[in-house]
Amino acid sequence: MNTGRLAVLVGTKGRGSNMEAIVRGCLEGRLPMEVACVIAPSREAPALERARSLNAPVRVIESEGKQFAEELLAVLKQERVDLLCLAGYMRLLPPEVVRAMPNRILNVHPALLPKFGGKGMYGMKVHEAVIASGDRESGATVHFVNERYDEGSILLQKRVPVEEGDTPESLAARVLPVEHETYVEAIRLWWERYGDGRNAST
Repeated sequence: MNTGRLAVLVGTKGRGSNMEAIVRGCLEGRLPMEVACVIAPSREAPALERARSLNAPVRVIESEGKQFAEELLAVLKQERVDLLCLAGYMRLLPPEVVRAMPNRILNVHPALLPKFGGKGMYGMKVHEAVIASGDRESGATVHFVNERYDEGSILLQKRVPVEEGDTPESLAARVLPVEHETYVEAIRLWWERYGDGRNAST
């Protein structure tokens, strides 16, 4: 079977646990893909240390705005990336990047979209909102990335019950491993539907 190439774009503050789950999925053969590189917008991004510990190739793009988009697209082309996975990257991707990679950018969100998504809804804020709402379930959603926060088509969701007495912290601790599991499964699903030569990078 053919294998694809993916890149993981991390943020400036995240620890990189979703990135690690993806990289390990590739290294352990649970994904038919290899890690082309882990990309960070800052040399100080904590996730980079974890990426290096996994021997994943690392690229840093510290520019802003249009130059960031140009440099990111150049790296993706140079590394022959089929799929870009966001992992802790909290900004909107530049529109030119989204347009250049239709159905080839994924993100994970720690709730059941379309609930509890949108600008400003990330990390513990999501779990706080779930608890405050009184909902009895939460979960993880992997979705395609478009030009709006958390509004791309949903690829895969997994549910996690909200238990009596849950705090945002206890809920977050139960959702996180489900995020990892869902992301890896969604990438495999993406490859079956869109990869394997069907939408290869140029």
